[in-house]
Amino acid sequence: MYKHLFVPVDGSELSHRAMDGSIELAKQLGARITGFVVEPDVPLTAAASHTEKLLDRMKDNEARNEQHAAALLGQFESRAKDAGVDFSAHHVTAYLVDQAIMEEAEKLGCDMIVMVTHGRSAIGEFVFGSHTKKIIAKSKLPVFVLH
Repeated sequence: MYKHLFVPVDGSELSHRAMDGSIELAKQLGARITGFVVEPDVPLTAAASHTEKLLDRMKDNEARNEQHAAALLGQFESRAKDAGVDFSAHHVTAYLVDQAIMEEAEKLGCDMIVMVTHGRSAIGEFVFGSHTKKIIAKSKLPVFVLH
């Protein structure tokens, strides 16, 4: 049935619930996990008025993204390995987080996306948005939502 779970994480407290919940699900299904981090890309703004400053800012951001993704996915991998679940890690930098999640899950051959939701009220969703809600609405893959 479902043999390859795609689990996006971002380092928040919810990420740890996503890690633990997806590992338990993978054990029950006999599935493997691809942990995924999508780092938001730095928008090109007028704040970086000089090309050199912009390039330095982009390099700094890229280095921070690499470190953050490696640390987070390392934690996820350790938890999965301790539970006996096959794990691979993947990360990208993108402007559109929701789109990157859906595209990468399909590109990597995953058959289900596993996400955690904040469970915000309607006002909270209006103010902060909901990646999970957007992905449920647009994904070609099934989305398993943990709360």
